[in-house]
Amino acid sequence: MRSAAASCWTEAVQPTLALEIPGNDEYRALRTAAGLSLMTAEGAAIGLAASWSSVCVRHAGELIGMGRVVGDGGLFLFVVDIAVTPAWQGKGFGRRIMQALMDDIRARAPSRAMIGLIADGTAHELYAKFGFRHVAPGAHGMLLRLS
Repeated sequence: MRSAAASCWTEAVQPTLALEIPGNDEYRALRTAAGLSLMTAEGAAIGLAASWSSVCVRHAGELIGMGRVVGDGGLFLFVVDIAVTPAWQGKGFGRRIMQALMDDIRARAPSRAMIGLIADGTAHELYAKFGFRHVAPGAHGMLLRLS
């Protein structure tokens, strides 16, 4: 059983952000906790290893937020998996994750690279703060999910 002192210390620990790739199980659990679709363990194992950039936010070792960039690294990059567990939403972690990913993109991607994303719900408001703009009506985002 935890002592009261140990419990207070854990609560005082501030979440930390680091450029790292999450583990398969924690990645899949955070996606579903944050309301994103469930991914297969097989797909996650392949996809996570191919991350161009990845950020994790941890509190006392537990994954509470993440974001990744995938793509060819030269011409096209795509921001994916921006997720924060519900207990930590609304505290600026989505913005911190995006800032870390954008800092990495600006540091490593060549000029004229195209950075894309699909914004769920009202997330477009966050992404607009980083310079992302709707492409319609000149273009339309499309998605096909294999079953």
